[in-house]
Parts: sequence; structure tokens; C-alpha cells
Amino acid sequence: MDPTLIFAGFAVGAVIGLCGVGGGALMTPFLIQYGISPAIAIGTDLVYALFSKSIGAWLHHVRGTVNWGIVGRLALGSIPASLACMAMLGELAERDIDYQWLIRDIVGVMLVLTASAMLLPLRKNNKKRGGKHPLDNSRHTGYLTILMGALLGFVVTLSSIGSGAIGAAVLILLYPLLPAISIVGTDLMHAVPLVGVAALGHWQLGNVDFPLLGSLVAGAAPGVWLGAKLGTRLPEQYVRKALAIALLLIGVQMVVY
Repeated sequence: MDPTLIFAGFAVGAVIGLCGVGGGALMTPFLIQYGISPAIAIGTDLVYALFSKSIGAWLHHVRGTVNWGIVGRLALGSIPASLACMAMLGELAERDIDYQWLIRDIVGVMLVLTASAMLLPLRKNNKKRGGKHPLDNSRHTGYLTILMGALLGFVVTLSSIGSGAIGAAVLILLYPLLPAISIVGTDLMHAVPLVGVAALGHWQLGNVDFPLLGSLVAGAAPGVWLGAKLGTRLPEQYVRKALAIALLLIGVQMVVY
């Protein structure tokens, strides 16, 4: 196993565990610069992300930081949209239409704007009322969550990027009162099936390097565990700032890269 790749798996895993984002946007460019072909880098990273996000999602579930109601509403829209998008991708591939650059730029700008808004001070009255989260009372928010889940599933499947970062941005916009650590846990849990769909597709295409994957996974497990543990112990404002900075860096990287 390559020590450099093990450390890369650990570092990205720690970011995923802490912030719930960074899998494809951080690892894929690193692998390409390391000398891995783009197709193999993307396919292998997707399987790595599936492994690391699954660990992170389970750890957050155990710690009670996953809002399963939101996960269900997002999945109700995202999974059918992801399957529909896969059918459309087959048609685009036959016509040799290049669309990746446009999606990356749009998503990158969205993440920069969302991260910038997150860095603004929160209002002091953002608290739970009557023992129930105030956003749970909004039927319109529930319907909008399903709609945004469908958009998320379509965009992530179309671009193969942003399952964590875009998901976090959606949760921040729809549930501004949700604690940052719950945004991370909920986003990770919902990202698992979406990443799984993309990973399965690349595996069928032969774009997964299993020796390379082994080195990344060897570092991922302790990295994700450390990140998730720190996330549940750090004060809310620090987790929120870490998430915002991660989104900002990923957004800039997606536009420039």
C-alpha cells in the first residue's frame, strides 16, 4: 500500500466525518495530479466516497445527529430523479454531448454563495420552541424538501459531484435552524444511496482501481471516525464555520479546476 494514498484517504475522511463534504471535490483532483487517469480517479473515488460516507453516516446515526424525517423526504425525491437521470445520461453519451463543465460552474457558484451566507452571524433567537423543531411544523417545507431532493438527485447523478456539498447547501437553505452537526449527519446519510448509484455505474464501466481503493480505504476508516468524533464535541459555531469554509473551498475549486 502507498503511504501517501493512505494519508490522503485519512485526511479526506476526516473532512467528510467533520463536515460531511469534500469526497469528490478534494480527492478526485488529488488523484489526477498524482498521475491517475481521470476516469479511474473518478470511479475509484466514488467507491471510496461510498465507503467513507457510509462509515460517517453510521457514526452520526449512533450519536443521534441524523434527522431521519428529512432524509426520507430528500430520498423520496432524489432516488427516482437519479434513476431517471441515468437513463438520460445514456442518451447523452450516444450523442457525445459534453455538459460537465457547465454543471461544475453552476454548482461551484451556488456553493460559494451558500458558504458566504453561512459565515454571517446567526440571530440569537434561533432556538427550539416547545420541545419540537419549528421547521417540522411547515408542510410547505416538507414538499419543498422532496422537490429539492429531486433536483439534488438529478444534478448529482448528472455531474457525479457534490453529493455532500450540494446536499449540505440544500439543508442549510431549507432548514436554517437545524444544528450544523445535524446538517452534517443528515446530509451524509442521504448521500450514501446517491453515491452508491454513481459508484455502481462506474464499477460496471471498469473505472475502479481496487489496489488504489485499498490504500484510500485503509486511511478512510480512522479519518472518518476522528472527524465525526470531533464534530460532536466541538461547539456549534465551530462546526458551522468549518462546514462553511469547506463549502467555500470546494465551490472555488469547482469553478477554477
